[in-house]
Amino acid sequence: MISNPDLTHEQQLWSAYNYIAGLDEAGRGALTGPVCVGAVILPNDNPLLSQALNGVRDSKQLTPRKRLQLMPRIKESALAWGIGFASAEDIDLMGIVPGTRLAASRALAMLPLTPNFLLTDFRLELPELDISQTALVKGDQRSLSIACASILAKTARDACMIEMDEKYPGYGFARHKGYGTLWHRRKIAQLGYSPIHRKTFKIKKVARD
Repeated sequence: MISNPDLTHEQQLWSAYNYIAGLDEAGRGALTGPVCVGAVILPNDNPLLSQALNGVRDSKQLTPRKRLQLMPRIKESALAWGIGFASAEDIDLMGIVPGTRLAASRALAMLPLTPNFLLTDFRLELPELDISQTALVKGDQRSLSIACASILAKTARDACMIEMDEKYPGYGFARHKGYGTLWHRRKIAQLGYSPIHRKTFKIKKVARD
């Protein structure tokens, strides 16, 4: 059953917090490329907001074409939005959890408004920030703000990996977006690492052809 995120959590908070940012990541488990975090602040005074964002849900439940259709609607409907990246080099240097938090801080820095509350997807807690926050299990299926952030993060990262496919041909980055598919792992076994592979990530070995 596909869950439709709504504004329940935001509405519970809007009386106390004007600017609530939803955050979600894309690419945390990939073998290649950056991790990306989206941040979205939705308005609390638009009675047609849910209608305008009809169809928005967890990005993993949507086709690439549908995500690209929703992306401009999200940007037009939001009070503010931001996208932040942490590179494979960042991740190798500091680890995936600090790397994801770095991407989140960069996404928040892009916002023209300063949020006073964060709704994050589970495992995206940001304890280093002096901002009140709640991490929701399956947040991208429950909170519309987080679902919007999920789509912006996914579309931005996918675009990055398609660009990297042209820069580093042979690995099929446009095909699998850097995730550890069998085909991708076979290409790593054949070609070795590219400059954007995460060298510290363990790769399940495959038999060479």
